[in-house]
Amino acid sequence: MALFIYGTATNTGKGFFTAEDRRAFFLRGYPADVWMIGNNVDGAMWLAEKNGVEKTKTEAQALIDAEVQADQAEWDALSDEEKAIRGERPSDITLP
Repeated sequence: MALFIYGTATNTGKGFFTAEDRRAFFLRGYPADVWMIGNNVDGAMWLAEKNGVEKTKTEAQALIDAEVQADQAEWDALSDEEKAIRGERPSDITLP
């Protein structure tokens, strides 16, 4: 059995997940509204309640890669002055 469920769900802000959710299952957010969720009943129910869509790890990684690459291209197009203000270039993210 896989340790994690990968899925997409739109973060609606405050209250999107609670401290109780975090105690009931593992939850980590990534770019492109991708979520890595502990593979248990509580985690699966949370994704369903958020109208989320389960993804394979490969699908989730592709969504993250596309968003990070767009952010990197945007950063690369900035002037040196803007780069200094915004900080470091967005780095690649690999799902565990």
